[in-house]
Amino acid sequence: MTTASPMMFQSLRVRGLVLKNRVVISPMCQHAAVAGRATSWHLVHLGKFALGGAGLILTESTAVDPRGRIGTADLGLWNDEQVEQLKAVVDFVHANGSAIGVQLAHAGRKAGSQPLWEGGAALGEAQLAADAEPWQRLGPSALPAGPGWSAPEVLDEAGIADVVDRFVQATRRADAAGVDVVELHFGHGYLVASFLSPAANQRADRWGGDLQGRMRLALEIATKVRAAWPDAKPLFCRLSAVDGTLDGWSLDDSVVLSRELVRCGVDVIDCSSGGLTEETRALPVPRGLGFQVPFSERIRREAQVLTQAVGMIVDARQAEDVLLEGKADLIAIGREALFDPYWAHHAAESLGADPAYVRWPERHGVWLAKRAPGLAHARAEADEPPRQRQPRTIGDSR
Repeated sequence: MTTASPMMFQSLRVRGLVLKNRVVISPMCQHAAVAGRATSWHLVHLGKFALGGAGLILTESTAVDPRGRIGTADLGLWNDEQVEQLKAVVDFVHANGSAIGVQLAHAGRKAGSQPLWEGGAALGEAQLAADAEPWQRLGPSALPAGPGWSAPEVLDEAGIADVVDRFVQATRRADAAGVDVVELHFGHGYLVASFLSPAANQRADRWGGDLQGRMRLALEIATKVRAAWPDAKPLFCRLSAVDGTLDGWSLDDSVVLSRELVRCGVDVIDCSSGGLTEETRALPVPRGLGFQVPFSERIRREAQVLTQAVGMIVDARQAEDVLLEGKADLIAIGREALFDPYWAHHAAESLGADPAYVRWPERHGVWLAKRAPGLAHARAEADEPPRQRQPRTIGDSR
């Protein structure tokens, strides 16, 4: 059953930004940058989702520090030279009707790994040393992320202050590039997530210990970034709602942290999971349809914050139901968008929201509207029972 005005295609205002719909392209590591700079790959990869109708497009994890890259070819905003190429992508997305956000991250003790298509394993010390940019695994305690990972260097007070400042400086560069949204990556076992979890953080100082101490870095970054980010622009935060470890970070903890992040000026919680002690593809819950939606639902309800649901949301009806049932305010898709970059347009069509193709780019929609009657006629004929079909002769134009 379709609705006259599907919720997924109603606009949403977050601070001064009005999203044209609730479809978000989730960050997806591409490992295609050169010295942290966006390339033509990013222009096409992210630009096609604007043509595809998404309301908001998030870049891949973008490093605030070259030492904290996930892989050697990550996007970065650790220097001013990286702004111009990102701005070219931003301008194209804006020109084609979508908003764009940048996900800022520091990989921490999980810095330095192969692309997934090469195996995704941790790079060895020799590989890290051979890279053109400096690498240094950093963490709250000298505990490796798992087998194959080296123990990180423990951050001291000066190192923590440097990390916070790097997030702030990257935020200012994102604004210079014209980005609409900053998302702070506090999940998947990266630096901030490792401070949050007692399974990785064994400190006894003010940056560890109880929940308040372990949350301190996250809240410090969020507060300082919010102060540096224009008030009219939204601030998102991605959390691993559960980290998948015994006696580690829990959904209860995520609710508490989300409330505190709201007080710091965070507008949307992006609800993911897992990744603390293994590769980020190792998840603590079965990967069924919408497997992370319950995290979004509870955080939304109990922290009184807008949430973004992500994870095995594959079709329009499923996504619409998540929104209608009050389980999320935004729907993020990743792999489905790779499979179908026009997912948002196709979802609108399937929900009856765009029968005339007016949501499509005009250079596409006009041709699709002309195609529709002939396609409908061909489908009707294909469904016609054989006994009712009449033989045709050359020149028959019916």
